[in-house]
Amino acid sequence: MESQPKQALLIIDMINDFQFEHGPILAKRTNDISLRISSLKKKLKRNGSPIIYVNDHYELWQADFQRIAKKCRNTLSEKIIHTIYPEDDEYFLIKPKHSAFYGTALNTLLYSLNIERLIITGIAGNICVLFTANDAYMRGFEITIPSDCIASNDEEDNQFALKMMKNTLKASVIKSENIKLN
Repeated sequence: MESQPKQALLIIDMINDFQFEHGPILAKRTNDISLRISSLKKKLKRNGSPIIYVNDHYELWQADFQRIAKKCRNTLSEKIIHTIYPEDDEYFLIKPKHSAFYGTALNTLLYSLNIERLIITGIAGNICVLFTANDAYMRGFEITIPSDCIASNDEEDNQFALKMMKNTLKASVIKSENIKLN
């Protein structure tokens, strides 16, 4: 029997303050996906898959999810942060730009964990998720995108990003409930 590639779940930018143009729209869409990401996280974690948060740093420049969450908490983000809050045994990296790979230790971490497949979730689908998927593809990772676990402030842009990831980056784009465990 052929063994499944070892996979990790990436959760991109879900700890967010939404204090920008179209932030309230993205916050609503992020709230809609947060329970599905949380459910997927629990399922994968029970199966032994690493959970890796990669998040904007909010000028703190420390990979301290508690401080970042505290800085980001407000009426738009409170429920999302509560739903998706990282646990102590999960990985948390900060990123300076859009891709989770750019200027981070993500590639080294994935290599040390022998990861071959990335399940990429989070926001914004048309920016940070797309750029992360692109960088993962260029590094030879298999990519799975749970289409119901990414959100963008514009639904048309989100659908275009999913199409790009499927057609150009050869990602498997499926519903989170259809993610296979290793």
